[in-house]
Amino acid sequence: MSQATDQLAERDSRGATDPIIQAIDVTREYQLSGEMVHAVQSVTLDVNRGEFITLVGRSGSGKTTLLNMLAGLDHPTSGRVLFEGDDMANFSEKQFIGLRRHRIGVVFQSFALLPLLSAYENVELPMRIAGIGASERSKRTNEVLDIVGLSRRAKHRPYELSGGEQQRISIARAVAMRPNVILADEPTGELDSVNAAEIFGLFRQMASDEDMSIVATTHDRTLLDLADKIYTVHNGQIELSEVGENIDAHAQFRRPDA
Repeated sequence: MSQATDQLAERDSRGATDPIIQAIDVTREYQLSGEMVHAVQSVTLDVNRGEFITLVGRSGSGKTTLLNMLAGLDHPTSGRVLFEGDDMANFSEKQFIGLRRHRIGVVFQSFALLPLLSAYENVELPMRIAGIGASERSKRTNEVLDIVGLSRRAKHRPYELSGGEQQRISIARAVAMRPNVILADEPTGELDSVNAAEIFGLFRQMASDEDMSIVATTHDRTLLDLADKIYTVHNGQIELSEVGENIDAHAQFRRPDA
C-alpha cells in the first residue's frame, strides 16, 4: 500500500471518535534572564476530528507556546502530548518529518516564507518534497491560491507582497497537502476585518466539509462565533467557553442563528 493509504487505514483503525491531538496536564517552563517563566501551566486539551478551536488571550499568555507543543515544535517540561494516542515524546525525527509533511499544517505568525521563491513556489514546495506529481501539484497550488484570493499574485516574491498577502500565502501553503490538522498562530493578525472573516470562514468550511481539525490563536473576538470551542488563555492556563448547538443562549460567545 502507499504511504497515504497506510495512514488512512491506521487512522480508521483507531476510531474516528478519538481525539486526534491531546495535551494531558502539560507544563512548559524555561529560564529567561535568570528568571523562571511558567509559559504553560497544567493544561489539558482534546482536539477532535473536524473541530475548529480558537485560543484567545493577550500576548505572552501562553497561546503560542501551547500551539508549538501541539505541533511537536516544542516539548513540555512535564505532561504529555499525544497524536492519535501516541506520545510525541517517543517520536523519531523521521516520524516528526512525516507528521509535518502529511498530517499537520502549521501557519506561523512570522509567515516563514522562502524569500527567493514566488508565492506559487512557496505553496508548491511542500508538495514537491512529498513527491506529489507535477500535474497534481499545479492543480492544487492554483486551487489554494484561488481560495485565499491571490491567484493574480502567484509570480510575486514575498518582499513584493503586503503583510496580509504573505499571511494568506502561508495559509495556502499549510492547507495545500490537505492535512488532518491545521495549527495557526494569529492567522488573521495582518488582515483587515473582511479578509480576516474570510480566512476564519475558510477554516470553518475545512473543519465541516473536509473533517480537518483547526486550532487557531487570535486576538480578534469578532471572529469567535465561527469556532466550535473557545479557550481563553491567561497566565499559561486555559478556560473553556463552549459554542455550538448546545450553547446557552446568554453565553458570551455563541454561533449566530442559522
